[in-house]
Amino acid sequence: MHKLDEKSCEVPEVTCQAETLFKIETNSGVAQGINFIASPNFDNRGAGVLPELIVVHGISLPPNQFGGEAISQLFTNQLDPKADPYFEKIKGVKVSAHALIRRDGEIVQYVPFHERAWHAGLSEFEGRSKCNDFSIGIEMEGTDQTCYTAHQYTALAQLIRSLWAAYPSLKAHKVVGHNEIAPGRKTDPGPYFQWGSLNRLLEKPVSGE
Repeated sequence: MHKLDEKSCEVPEVTCQAETLFKIETNSGVAQGINFIASPNFDNRGAGVLPELIVVHGISLPPNQFGGEAISQLFTNQLDPKADPYFEKIKGVKVSAHALIRRDGEIVQYVPFHERAWHAGLSEFEGRSKCNDFSIGIEMEGTDQTCYTAHQYTALAQLIRSLWAAYPSLKAHKVVGHNEIAPGRKTDPGPYFQWGSLNRLLEKPVSGE
């Protein structure tokens, strides 16, 4: 079996045309052109609290398996605990993210971006705790032991640029991994996530800006 290293997960330089931005209705918090599956697992950020941070996660359900509807079922409290032994262990857990990016680059939104999704857990960023209050959580379908796909990086960059354009409160362009706000507790999106590739994509010209 081929042993992964950081270089083996490098993303080839993207040569396609610049992507257009998604239009995000700030009143509804929903992006046009993205599949929306409503999660009940969210609440209000609180008076005057706006998103200032984007947190990148990694997820696979069952663990180390890709595809299927288990992630959506988890975020909508419809996961069948009998369908897999691991599901029994997380029975009753209520979590969500604002969006998921599948292996082929498809984006699914679950929570309006101006609302508080339940993705970060016990966390802290720049001295502020409870990162759910002021962050947007984006799940990448993958694991700490696998490379993410070029399609995922392209979709992630497109979504982040769209969020930056829609929410002036994100103007500082702060994007971190779950591991950075919950060190010692979380490791995702993992050591093979290519931050350099994402940053290069974020710097590319984008149609619609």
